Amino acid sequence: MGKKIKKEVEPPPKDVFDPLTIESKKAATVVLMLNSTEEEILAKACEAIYRFALKGEENKATLLELGAVEPLTKLLTHEDKIVRRNATMVFGILASNNDVKKLLRELDILNSVIAQLAPEEEVVIHEFASLCLANMSVEYTSKVQIFEYGGLEPLIRLLGSPDPDVKKNSIECIYNLVQDFQCRLAIQELNAIPPILELLKSEYPIIQLLALKTLGTITNDRESRVMLRDCQGLDQLLKVLETKEFNDLHIEALAVLANCLEDVDTMQMIQQAGGLKKLMAFAENTTFPDIQKNATKAIARAAYDPENRKILHEQEVEKCLINLLGAENDGTKVAAAEVISAMSENLASKEFFNTQGIPQIVQLLRSENDDIKEAASLALANLTTGNQANANAAAEAEAIEALISTLSCKRDKAIANAATVLTNMATQESLRLMIQSHDIMKAIIQPLNSSNPLVQSKAALTVAAVVCDVEARTELRNAGGLEPLVELLHSNNDEVRRHASWAVMVCASDEPTSVELCKLGALEILEEINLSIRRKNNFSEAAYNRLLNNNLSLKYCQTGYLSSNNMIPDGFYDAGRIIPGTKLLTLKEFALQEPNDRRAIILINSKPSSASPPYSATEDKLSDSVSGRSSSSHRKGKSSAVGSPTDEKSESTGQTTTASSKSFIKERGSRKGKGKKEEEKNKEEEETQASSKVTESNADKEWCLPSDPDFCNYITEVSKTILPMIDLKEQIETLAKFVAGKMGGPVSKDLLHEFKWEHHISEIEFQLKSNVVPIGYIKKGTFYHRALLFKALADKIGIGATLVRGEYNRAWNEVKLVDESNKGITGLLPRPEEFLVDLMYEPGTLLKTRSREAELYRFI
Repeated sequence: MGKKIKKEVEPPPKDVFDPLTIESKKAATVVLMLNSTEEEILAKACEAIYRFALKGEENKATLLELGAVEPLTKLLTHEDKIVRRNATMVFGILASNNDVKKLLRELDILNSVIAQLAPEEEVVIHEFASLCLANMSVEYTSKVQIFEYGGLEPLIRLLGSPDPDVKKNSIECIYNLVQDFQCRLAIQELNAIPPILELLKSEYPIIQLLALKTLGTITNDRESRVMLRDCQGLDQLLKVLETKEFNDLHIEALAVLANCLEDVDTMQMIQQAGGLKKLMAFAENTTFPDIQKNATKAIARAAYDPENRKILHEQEVEKCLINLLGAENDGTKVAAAEVISAMSENLASKEFFNTQGIPQIVQLLRSENDDIKEAASLALANLTTGNQANANAAAEAEAIEALISTLSCKRDKAIANAATVLTNMATQESLRLMIQSHDIMKAIIQPLNSSNPLVQSKAALTVAAVVCDVEARTELRNAGGLEPLVELLHSNNDEVRRHASWAVMVCASDEPTSVELCKLGALEILEEINLSIRRKNNFSEAAYNRLLNNNLSLKYCQTGYLSSNNMIPDGFYDAGRIIPGTKLLTLKEFALQEPNDRRAIILINSKPSSASPPYSATEDKLSDSVSGRSSSSHRKGKSSAVGSPTDEKSESTGQTTTASSKSFIKERGSRKGKGKKEEEKNKEEEETQASSKVTESNADKEWCLPSDPDFCNYITEVSKTILPMIDLKEQIETLAKFVAGKMGGPVSKDLLHEFKWEHHISEIEFQLKSNVVPIGYIKKGTFYHRALLFKALADKIGIGATLVRGEYNRAWNEVKLVDESNKGITGLLPRPEEFLVDLMYEPGTLLKTRSREAELYRFI
């Protein structure tokens, strides 16, 4: 045999690099390998980076710093399937890092990731591509990009994947996407509900949970609810609720069911299938507090529809709710109270709670939990609205104290609800008195000062409902409640402004409160509101008129008109016409001014001297230049025929007052004639000094109305002589002559310019040392003096008369009389006609208001 010859190994070609195995322990080195052109190196580098990133967030941040993201994005579209798969796996992990997400959005890789969802790709690629999209879809911008790049359709298709991870990632991404309205519309178009319902059958709880969450979001739209119902989804939801092993899914299933119950058709379907009874029994009997709360919330969602309320009432949901009010879980109590609030819109349900439920709700008002207090107050507000029986039931359950306590809680809605209940209860006088006895006026101050328009509005409405009597208004005034109420008139909120105006209108029902409101500027604010077409309302106009009617001095100065219903009170004064927006000084402010050359302030006051202090402590009679007759002659005039113009004409034109009024005149150094004796001068000086001292000592004392004895005598005279007359026309004519007689008698039109009433008034002002002149002191008066005196006396004896101010010191009175000469054919009395009363030229003459004579009286 021949010898074996060993075969020689051929050496490698000189231009080929020998294989090299490298073991790298640095991530930076591997990142550099991502730029290689060799598929094997790229695949292994991606795999190594995947394992590194899987270990924690710090490693993901390290890879970002090393610049691994940019080269990895290029590998998503690599020709080699393994390289592409491994790169997708890396992005599935890296995309959970927020900084990586930001960079990926900038690099705009989502289109490439969505491409990996193609049917021909491996399951692993589907898994990590969908995971990447699920992580990225948390951000709004990424949601928009995924939708625009058409990512929703492949994600829906992958819900049918055999791989549970693919299903989980896909449904999670879809759940994030459907938070946007456009995506929810696309879900309907792509018929995604059937595959989502299929996921409820999955053996993996996380997939079932995500499917229910997605259904809970998309069923906010009615079209999706209809699709769910058509796909038998309600049956599957009820099966989930009936399965105890699915306790962890019950809350989400109830959320979906709650959405579906909003539709009447769905409600009827569930009722017919017995599902509504099951739901209520489930709510009552479950031992899981959160599940019980959500089951109650599902009923609440249904109760907001009127038709659903009828169905719920037929199923006796009220009994279930009363039981739920006693649940241990606070959330369940809140939800039950919310259902009662909704069900109270149904009259039958509202009547049911009259005998049961209200005591439990009142008990919840005393809870320290603000959520419970808010829900309970809302339920009570709805139950007592328009239902006196429920308001009485609440009062019997001692709700008033709890409600007033709620006015000081921290929840604005609870405060508003409590105020609403109090308003509802205050419509009954007995309950209103009970509310007033609990210091409501002090408690309502804080809500009135709230910055929340809802609270302001409800608080103002409560004030309007409660302050219906003088005692309540006095209490509110003393508690300082008028200031914040007036401030609410400035509100830009229409409802707040309207309710504040309403409250002001009610508060202005008595004079002291009305005066205080005027001091706070309510009248000016209301006047400004009423000038605005947009801001004014019926209550603002009514409040303005009510304030004026309780402040007739201001009304007459502003409007120049008092109706027959405006009875002139003591303390009324005429300061002349004022420009709108100008503040009218008080009578005290006018009285404390130094005498000036402006128009005299004419005062009406019938209070006796014991109740009305004089101008000053010192007394003296008017000087001879002013006084035109002695006290005896005055008394004689009083005993003569009422209103005799001949008697008054014979009197001196300088007459001013009577001796009976001399104790009410200030003495500040009366002028003496040159023929007076020296000792009288010395006595006068001593009295003047004493007067000044007394005046200074009284300056700090409270100012009171000066009395007017002559006016009091006028009232007595007309009461004795005119009041007994039967014929109204005769009363008016006699009163007109009486007034003219006390004011200087008739004056001819031709001699009107010679009637020097101005000088007479100036003398009185000088003697009184004041601009305020009681009307009884005036013995020579022109049109506006006579008209005012006529109105004041007419009001005292019950004759209806208006007072109208004209131009050029004119004023007149108008009365209504039936002219019997104008009887109709049937003999029935015609409607009363208006007549103007002549007090100047021919006192007692009645002129038809539309006649030429009346026009001449007014203006010529």
